[in-house]
Amino acid sequence: MSTPTGTARPGASPARPSLARTGRGPLGALEDGWVVAQRNLIKIKRVPEVLIFVLVSPIMFVLLFAFVFGGAIDPGDGSSYREFLIGGIFAQTVVFGATFTGAGLAEDMQKGIIDRFRSLPMSPAAVLVGRTTSDVVYNLLSLVIMALTGLAVGWRVRDGLLDALAGFALLLLFSYAMSWMMALIGLIVPGPEVINNASFIVLMPLTFVSNAFVPLESFSGVLRVLVLWNPVSALTQAVRELFGNTTAPPPDAWPMQHPVGYTLLWVVLLLVMFVPLSVAQYRRTTSR
Repeated sequence: MSTPTGTARPGASPARPSLARTGRGPLGALEDGWVVAQRNLIKIKRVPEVLIFVLVSPIMFVLLFAFVFGGAIDPGDGSSYREFLIGGIFAQTVVFGATFTGAGLAEDMQKGIIDRFRSLPMSPAAVLVGRTTSDVVYNLLSLVIMALTGLAVGWRVRDGLLDALAGFALLLLFSYAMSWMMALIGLIVPGPEVINNASFIVLMPLTFVSNAFVPLESFSGVLRVLVLWNPVSALTQAVRELFGNTTAPPPDAWPMQHPVGYTLLWVVLLLVMFVPLSVAQYRRTTSR
């Protein structure tokens, strides 16, 4: 005789629901998010071409700027341009690395994977938490490859291991905050083909209207003010100082005088703005 639905069989212990399926609060969202992050990381093994392109791009940038522009640009503080360059390349790479989040979400939306997640009793924030967390791994691998390439072309860390680790942590933290902005864009655009153009419009001015590749003395007027208060400029200045790759005193502007604090301020601002906006957009998208 069949057992009525919802009634346990005699002598059988009640089924214990999976934690990944019962989490509703912040801890549940983190646990569900880790399950989604693992799913995203498995793609590295199954689609190694993605990882190859992720790692080749920073190598090309380091070699291009070091050997093509290295003799044409003077940092202005007596330091080597190659040491001046690496901090900017690091900042540019992690900022553009945030687009993985937007592209991944747009692809999952297009393929219907988000609809499968919606059918599961999981936290609405779990997909976004998992996506942004897994993309930190991609950025970490990019930083490792860039650091090794930088060492090969003459870059050196001159302020100790702890300061260097703090610099790498700041880069990953800023990239994580940027990935939430890209998550919102990925949920809005109609497909993954659009995300590159959409992110290019936002990220290109941030990285190139900054001190990432040329010294601040190259800018004047209103453009100089924009560069001084650009969060990417502060991030670049912060990692250069933490790596010991700058010898000149910073410009007389608060973001350049306190680059670490200004960068962390932007991290908090980005997370406060885009985490709730992304979760709200995800709810609207999956409720259609």
